Amino acid sequence: MMDRREPLDQIKSRRDSALSALVSGVPYLTWMGIRFDRRGDELTAILPYDEKLIGNPLLPAIHGGVTAAFLETAAIIELAWTAMWEDLESGRIVPDAAVTDSLPRLPKTIDFTVDYLRSGLPRDAYARARVVRSGRRYASVQVEAWQDNRARLLAQATGHFLMPQG
Repeated sequence: MMDRREPLDQIKSRRDSALSALVSGVPYLTWMGIRFDRRGDELTAILPYDEKLIGNPLLPAIHGGVTAAFLETAAIIELAWTAMWEDLESGRIVPDAAVTDSLPRLPKTIDFTVDYLRSGLPRDAYARARVVRSGRRYASVQVEAWQDNRARLLAQATGHFLMPQG
């Protein structure tokens, strides 16, 4: 059990290290530039603008596949983060990117449906996922992505995932 008197900077460092280890386990996130902002147990995925993400240079607009991948990875990381939170806080797990066995296995996508609501402009995008249901074998997650204004969504998605066993 974690010490309730643990200094705040150690708590933040432990949580940030765990999130970094989780994200670094997916090299595709690094290539796309996706990173995560953590506030307590809440994550916001950030997709910084990069010209390589543009699908239609005439508009220009972010490629639909990039948008879908951004939403799906936000959902998977949120689901894994939610699943490991209690174990992380209790000290039962201490994820370390350098130690492969310390990282939790990621959920596998069963299906993922994206609703494209507007063209992605050449600027940063943000996403937040919400775990709707999470059981031992199956989980359902909803994700919303936006750019400048959270009320004007870029896209939204619903995904169903097979949870890792063991």
